[in-house]
Amino acid sequence: MTGAAADGVIVPPIPAGSGRLADNIVFFGRALRKAGLKIGPGAITDAIAAVEAIGIGSRDEFHAALCSVFVKRHEDLAVFDEAFRLFWRSRDLVEKMIAMMSPVALDHSERQKAKPGSSRVSDALFAEKRREPQRKDDPDVEIDARFTMSGNELLRSMDFAQMSAAELAAAKRELSRLELPLDKVKTRRFATSHVHRHVDPRATMRASLRTGGALVLPRYREARQIHPPLVVLADISGSMSQYTRIFLHFLHVLTERRRRVHTFLFGTRLTNVTRQLRHKDPDEAFDECARLVRDWSGGTRIGETLHEFNRLWSRRVLGQGAVVLIITDGLEREGVEQLAAEMDRLHRSCRRLIWLNPLLRFDGFEARARGVRAMLPHVDEFRTVHNLSSLSDLVVSLSGGSSRDADPRRFLKQMTR
Repeated sequence: MTGAAADGVIVPPIPAGSGRLADNIVFFGRALRKAGLKIGPGAITDAIAAVEAIGIGSRDEFHAALCSVFVKRHEDLAVFDEAFRLFWRSRDLVEKMIAMMSPVALDHSERQKAKPGSSRVSDALFAEKRREPQRKDDPDVEIDARFTMSGNELLRSMDFAQMSAAELAAAKRELSRLELPLDKVKTRRFATSHVHRHVDPRATMRASLRTGGALVLPRYREARQIHPPLVVLADISGSMSQYTRIFLHFLHVLTERRRRVHTFLFGTRLTNVTRQLRHKDPDEAFDECARLVRDWSGGTRIGETLHEFNRLWSRRVLGQGAVVLIITDGLEREGVEQLAAEMDRLHRSCRRLIWLNPLLRFDGFEARARGVRAMLPHVDEFRTVHNLSSLSDLVVSLSGGSSRDADPRRFLKQMTR
């Protein structure tokens, strides 16, 4: 089959008997693009050539061929896997080269929790069908919406992992409008003040030299206030990558508008991405982070990475009343004793240690995991980080606000039972 396909893609010749496989690969690439993956016409052409080159022998080989071409970033792997499962859902699809693949609705006979990225894939595949007008024979009904949630409120309460591509874009715009924390600490240095409270002897004498000492007018000073360093340790393992990716947009805004924001990503190793997040363009910043990090969406070793941070970086970035944010679910299986020791050392090295855990979004959360029980006694606040509302609460907390809901002692009581 030879010819020109949609989006300017020149379809290479496919062996006879393949049906319309090339057309469906083009459609699959367009669906991935709608779901947020960066795919151009050249990538679709390469995907068709890859399928032709390997000679499809199994479904896994077909998946590997398309994945090697379409997936450019670690965080896009979950979206690709979900799209592949939905689009190429027939088990004997590849082997028999079905002529036309038509995506159908999911079977809800057995209800399961939605996978990360499923909303973005579903929106990309079925958006056109959802936009088709439906005939309404029923009479119009007026609905009283005084006690319902507005679109903005619904977006603020929606879980990051279940957002569609459009909802993620709206969430990123909301993050750019968040007010910065107003936390400031006094330093030992002084600055000129217009408040007549503390006389500055040196400035007073220096000003009197202009008149030869004939006129001495007092000058005043006050303690200089600065934003304390903000250090972020973010987990990028498989269970945390969806939340860390959207949280990086929040950190990009902070890094652009505020000095001394240090960001570290960890999975099985620790990576400093502070310099990468200083790029003005957020997409360029995240591409640089993804290129630098080698263990995205992999395993996690919280104790070992905290040991590396305390040994190599704590004295460099934890000065002048630094505040540390650690973002992880705390599901550590090995080295729990080391984890407790490193958390205690980290807590002693900073002014505040705030733990952000997306598992707190569940009402029935209990501190039963060994890693959670090892970390919890060494934090000042225990918060969730799964939607825009939780990030707004975090900004209030960094500005000096407090909340009983963030007190870790309520979970410590469960540990003593």
